[in-house]
Amino acid sequence: MHDTPQIIDVGNGVFAVDTHYVRPLMDASHLIVQDGRAAFVDTGTSHSVPHLLDCLLQREISPDSVDYIFLTHIHLDHAGGAGTLLRSLPNAKVVLHPRGAGHMIDPQKLIAGTKAVYGESLYASLYGNIVPVPEERVIIVEDGDELMLGDRRLEFLHTPGHALHHYCIADRAHRAIFSGDTFGVSYRETDTAAGPFIFPTTTPTQFDPDAAHASYDRIVSYEPETVYLTHYSRVGNIPKLAQDLHRRLDAFVEIAKGHVEKSNRAMAIARDLRVYIFRELKAHGVGSGVGKREAVVGADIDLNAQGLDVWLHRLRKLGQI
Repeated sequence: MHDTPQIIDVGNGVFAVDTHYVRPLMDASHLIVQDGRAAFVDTGTSHSVPHLLDCLLQREISPDSVDYIFLTHIHLDHAGGAGTLLRSLPNAKVVLHPRGAGHMIDPQKLIAGTKAVYGESLYASLYGNIVPVPEERVIIVEDGDELMLGDRRLEFLHTPGHALHHYCIADRAHRAIFSGDTFGVSYRETDTAAGPFIFPTTTPTQFDPDAAHASYDRIVSYEPETVYLTHYSRVGNIPKLAQDLHRRLDAFVEIAKGHVEKSNRAMAIARDLRVYIFRELKAHGVGSGVGKREAVVGADIDLNAQGLDVWLHRLRKLGQI
């Protein structure tokens, strides 16, 4: 059975499935297969579910063999398809951070918050119908909890910074971590001879730079050889990427703080983030001009600017700036 660009064997019984969110190779679900059992890490949106079921079919895995849907956090590009997917997986449970579980059982606030960011029309085209997850099919994991998939031991690490409802999954035996958005984003189109290019994701509404720095360090403390990012899949050379994330996060924060008093703050932050990220991409050897860079990272830059703006607003309300 041959790999396609939509389903890639990324090693150690893990397959990256393109969820077809926004553009190719932007958003991955990861299928873990072990001892005849299987689990998905993140699902993409409700529109993504046929692609995940097709992956099971291509790999000759029965839907009955899927034990878990691991949702690293409940942003809808990661979790929006969980309720719909669950309908086709009779034995699966949805594994959630305690801060996220209630919002997947009753997603109305989650839907409203996402519409506030994207608007009604774009929300509908991106996310479709969000199906609630039945409470009896939810497992809540505390920091340090473990679950077994076959004989593969998976440890759950609460990793705030991107979101308060975020966990990562450590697979110590394979020296791997499934990081969701905690360990930034790194698109394969920006790989060069210098390796992967990675940058933080500071999207609304719970971004916290101090917590993000701490979560980067916690991931590195596990000494992983591989991190599986939702955006997009496998990266290595983790200590180097962590250094890049720390440095670029500090730069993001400084850019944001430079616009505290602006009335159009998010727009000003986005403008300066573009200048910074495009300069970093060029130094990394990513060519093809501004057009390619915008196509690959432009949407992330705009969302990051919104998140930084929300963070500044929160600091101001607390009297910290």
